[in-house]
Amino acid sequence: MTEGAPRRSRAKRAARKRRGPSPQKLAADRRRRRPLVEVVLDRLGERYDHPTWAGPRLDVVSELVLTILAQNTADVNSYRAFTAILQRYPDWDSVLAAPTDELEDVIRPGGLAPTKSRRIQHVLAEVKAAHPDWDLSFLGVVPLDEARDWLTSLPGIGRKTASIVLLFCFGRPTMPVDTHIYRVALRLGLIPPRTPLDRAHDLLEEVLRPDEVYAFHVETIRHGRHTCRAPRPICGLCPLTDVCAYYAQVQRGRAPVAPVPRDYDPAAGPARYHDELLHGWAPPESQG
Repeated sequence: MTEGAPRRSRAKRAARKRRGPSPQKLAADRRRRRPLVEVVLDRLGERYDHPTWAGPRLDVVSELVLTILAQNTADVNSYRAFTAILQRYPDWDSVLAAPTDELEDVIRPGGLAPTKSRRIQHVLAEVKAAHPDWDLSFLGVVPLDEARDWLTSLPGIGRKTASIVLLFCFGRPTMPVDTHIYRVALRLGLIPPRTPLDRAHDLLEEVLRPDEVYAFHVETIRHGRHTCRAPRPICGLCPLTDVCAYYAQVQRGRAPVAPVPRDYDPAAGPARYHDELLHGWAPPESQG
């Protein structure tokens, strides 16, 4: 063999690695994960009432602003900040025109106010420049990739936020992956260890049918909050232990697990604002 042959061989392997897995390998991987997805949807659906998309929970600009406020904070705090904006300003033009330090004070209950006030105004400025009437309904009809790319071109808007807007405003089949969904999917073995967050979005979307995306999103978020918690899941309450890669490690004594709390019901407790929005319900203040 000539000296150049090993170099050419290494170059071919490097080229294949850059291209990623072959279509055949990707298809085989989807087929392997598909039965697990069906079990998850069936069993978590039974526990969490088979949620279905019931129409937009908010207009698109409101959804964008609320999602920015929800970054790295508790739901109750982001809702307080969002409500404060609605009470202080009559429209989005007023929010955009407000002094930034004033907006910062208004949203302070939501946390990270200096960063979020600027981000909100930057996003509003971009939206206003492109669509002076604040009408972003085009996102519901253009090709999904084009809609996602437009949203992620906005300052501070990433894949998760774009997916939230498209899923909750239009029912479009794009999967927002938050920390709960990422944790549950990782423990179940639906995504490989150390999967980058953006890749997790793709892997889950690839294995779900379009009409399953909303239900999977809602069910796994609720399961991550109530049962498959960080750092230790309450495996004694989980209906998925027989198909869960993490629980297999628990049985071998290689992974931590939390005991079942006395009288604990994972589906019980008062509804929170975010959970109500997840099911397409109105905010508590607008009911009755």
